[in-house]
Amino acid sequence: MAVTLETPLARVLGPKTATSMAEQLSLHTVRDLLRHYPRRYARRGEMARLDDLQVGDRVTILAMVTSVSSRRMRQRHGTITEVTVGDGAGSMKLVFFNNKHAKLEQGRWGLFAGTVGTYAGKLQFTHPDCHMLDDDTGDDDWARALVPIYPASKDVSSWVIQKSVKLLLGPSGELGELVVDPLPEEIRARHGLLSLAAALLDIHRPTTLEDVEHASERLKWDEALILQLTLAARRRAAALEPGIARPRRPAGLLDAVDAALPFELTEGQRDVGEELAAELDRDQPMHRLLQGEVGSGKTVVALRAMAQVVDAGGQAALLAPTEVLAAQHARGIRQLLGPLGRAGEIDGDPSGTRVTLLTGSLKAAAKREARAEVAEGRAGIVIGTHALLQEGVDFADLGLVVVDEQHRFGVEQRDALRAKGNRPPHVLVMTATPIPRTVAMTVYGDLEISTLRQLPSGRGGVSSSVVPQSEKPTWLDRAWERLREEVAAGRQAYVVCPRIGDVAGPDDEPEDADGAPDDDGGSERRPPLAVLDIAEILRNGALAGLRLDVLHGRLSPEDKDARMRAFAAGEIDVLVATTVVEVGVDVPNATVMVVLDADRFGVSQLHQLRGRVARGKHAGLCLLVTDASTSSSTGQRLAAVAATSDGFELARLDLETRREGDVLGAAQSGTRSGIRLLSLLEDEELIATARAEATALLETERGLADHPGLAAEVAALATDERAEWLEKA
Repeated sequence: MAVTLETPLARVLGPKTATSMAEQLSLHTVRDLLRHYPRRYARRGEMARLDDLQVGDRVTILAMVTSVSSRRMRQRHGTITEVTVGDGAGSMKLVFFNNKHAKLEQGRWGLFAGTVGTYAGKLQFTHPDCHMLDDDTGDDDWARALVPIYPASKDVSSWVIQKSVKLLLGPSGELGELVVDPLPEEIRARHGLLSLAAALLDIHRPTTLEDVEHASERLKWDEALILQLTLAARRRAAALEPGIARPRRPAGLLDAVDAALPFELTEGQRDVGEELAAELDRDQPMHRLLQGEVGSGKTVVALRAMAQVVDAGGQAALLAPTEVLAAQHARGIRQLLGPLGRAGEIDGDPSGTRVTLLTGSLKAAAKREARAEVAEGRAGIVIGTHALLQEGVDFADLGLVVVDEQHRFGVEQRDALRAKGNRPPHVLVMTATPIPRTVAMTVYGDLEISTLRQLPSGRGGVSSSVVPQSEKPTWLDRAWERLREEVAAGRQAYVVCPRIGDVAGPDDEPEDADGAPDDDGGSERRPPLAVLDIAEILRNGALAGLRLDVLHGRLSPEDKDARMRAFAAGEIDVLVATTVVEVGVDVPNATVMVVLDADRFGVSQLHQLRGRVARGKHAGLCLLVTDASTSSSTGQRLAAVAATSDGFELARLDLETRREGDVLGAAQSGTRSGIRLLSLLEDEELIATARAEATALLETERGLADHPGLAAEVAALATDERAEWLEKA
């Protein structure tokens, strides 16, 4: 039987093993299995410490049997066999009921796989899968210096995977014609890379750790180059789309916006504005990501681009992730434009346009009117939530799509809005979460990137401190005193909690603090603090007498808007809220933020929250309250957040302290993305080099025509379900 990379595993391994691999490990073909790499390699006696294992982990360990004993059970019939195994650093027990593995003999090494449990305070495996080494099967692979330990599952152990891989590699370890190397020879030579066949052999059957290092380098190149080729192809395809130029018109809405601004644009805002204006003036649609520090003025840059499109006869749509943010955008833009944003109304300027808000909570009559304004072209600037994507929302001439807080949306939402244009519109996506360079090159690699680092002049700046509640309980009392002092001086404050509280509702879960590594025992932690509980405690305690209200996702849209209006108008002193205030909320008079259970929030989320204060001329204060000890990794992470306000530095810290899958999204970190070895943190130089090679390959006259293997890999990623991760980026 001729075997290729696309051969189903059932034809090679048999239906039972193949079914388990498919269902539990998503391995379906020979290619999938060969790309299922060992997660680590064990030297006998040099495994990870057994006492480092955590209860509930499903692991494979390499250890030696140090004792075996059997006895009759007192409470029921049968025997219990207890086996102690050690790795030179720690030990644990294996427990078997009415069953003793025939080869569990003192002094023998073996691989043991199971779920870590505990009994009488000690770790143990109950009925683990066992594979003894140096047995009489003639399987000399187990005598090698390095034993590969594979990501496994309940029914597919590491050694089953190892034997299956060995079957594919053959007795001589020669892959022969099974593997066609997609990487061009000149690229391999330029970067000193192994052939694909040699890399696969060395990753699965290494003799030394140097073999593993060289193999990994080559296989990372496959992942990086194919991904960058896919993204580069998307950039090229986007550049060839027929769009409509939206040139700047003198004495139009854009000039009126500039005249109405109550502040001077920063140099960065002017530079990025000119960059966007030039791209809007072309008949190829713009595809650009605008990232910037919290408070750097991205919304103003976007508004100026929208005004230019309106001046050119088109419409601009701003997609916001929440109704609170959408309503604030609409309110702020209407206030800035004045009569120019009320064309068609009694006090409106006929040379202006209309700013229309469209959200899911609008009453039926208001929604019909808003849709009519959009469809008839009366609304030049349309602001909304996911409601903009619904069927029945039609634009007269959609010229620009602006997506605020891009990380809250996916490419599919962006494209759904783009599809409402008669011709492909220009696209500007924005994020206030600074993006490490490697993430930008992988997740947002199909977009050109602009960056705003400079903050507007006149800002008071924010100082941050950690309040270690368990170690310094009096510090929390002082935190509430500082808040009262700011309110007494005429300022306002936020208190942020991870949960809403009371009985969990449908909107509770999305507002939970998200992204913080949990190194404090998970299920043994107390429940997170909740808005409704804390608000009541503060009303009757530390903040008694202050005007205090709550804001969270379970409120009706009308209540949310009313409370934000009241807070913005200075009618509320303290707003106790969930992360619904995380993005976009702009109340210049707010100077204090107290984040309770700060350890339950991710680094970028804390940076976003902190950006809600000191947005005016007064200095701000952010207090991160936590039960975590200052010496713990959580305490150190919070201290790092407090020590710097540089969002780009914190973005890198975020990547260091969280799993990459949390940064990229679950679909991006798994097998579907094709990324198994590539590390966004460690392989920045490799990713950048691969991006340059991908661009150069596609800029040649024949592109990938002379590299059919590489073209096939790119096509496989573009059409395979693995491409879903790109659509969700």
